[in-house]
Amino acid sequence: MFNSFRTFVLLAALTALFMTVGYFIGGTGGMMIAFGFALVTNLFGYWNSDKLVLRMQNAVPVERSRVPELYDMVDILARKAGIPTPAVYLIQSDQPNAFATGRNPQNAAVAVSAGLLRHLETREVAAVVAHELAHIRNRDTLTMTITATFAGAISALAQFGLFFGGGNNRDNPLGGVGALLMVFLAPVAAMLVQMAVSRTREYEADRLGAEIASDPLALASALEKIAALAGRQVNVAAERNPAMAHMYIINPLSGQRMDNLFSTHPDTANRIAALHKLAASAHVDDKGRRPQPRFAPTSTGRDIGGGWRVPTVGRTDEDGGQRGPWG
Repeated sequence: MFNSFRTFVLLAALTALFMTVGYFIGGTGGMMIAFGFALVTNLFGYWNSDKLVLRMQNAVPVERSRVPELYDMVDILARKAGIPTPAVYLIQSDQPNAFATGRNPQNAAVAVSAGLLRHLETREVAAVVAHELAHIRNRDTLTMTITATFAGAISALAQFGLFFGGGNNRDNPLGGVGALLMVFLAPVAAMLVQMAVSRTREYEADRLGAEIASDPLALASALEKIAALAGRQVNVAAERNPAMAHMYIINPLSGQRMDNLFSTHPDTANRIAALHKLAASAHVDDKGRRPQPRFAPTSTGRDIGGGWRVPTVGRTDEDGGQRGPWG
């Protein structure tokens, strides 16, 4: 219920921003046109924004036969998260990164890049997938996807109005100056909304993702590797559509590393520190293991060494001991 209310408030705020841009470009008439445009964007965003995001980010669906380990991993982690197994997409980019999208857990997708599978260890990939499943479970994906759609539409509206001389409308309180201001201020306002949506939710998704994967230090290691490699490898699709950058686990755009007002993501070092603190409080080591109880076990079984490994379908708890502080 709270997530639904939060989404409603966000949509109302974005619609108001849309109308404000329309007013400063075309006066009352421009505001009404913007309102109609916002209604259409809302409807389109709810039903189709996930498909649009996947297509614009060069993500393609993959068959189980191509990456069975990834499919099994997503399936097992989704069951641990208590949500339906989402569709699996592959982002055609060498930059290691990932995001999730979808209007609800029943219509969700997880997209991981080819670079992520190439550069990260199995337990690190699992931790990243768990982070994205946390977004789905928290229903962040609808809000983040619609925000991306709105941000792009607001910027386009401002530029469209200036190009067609919206500032010449007599009903516009600031004339051409107002239209010119909107060209610069509208994208900034949309970006600020994106930050409000993304930054706080990343910390919560890190915490819940670490709980789902039972391995907070694997997620910390993954974040460190992705942040380092993302700065050296360009994500062409993300650079072409920067309004969608906040959906990724790590900012895919070049030249944005600071934890300041104009960053769509929290500082990676701060996120890693929070995960290390979580691991310490749960007594988890860097292999995802925690100390075993001192009392004698009631049954014998081989030691699997703890940590998340390539999953196999049908694996049960009888295959070994505890895997981590949450599972």
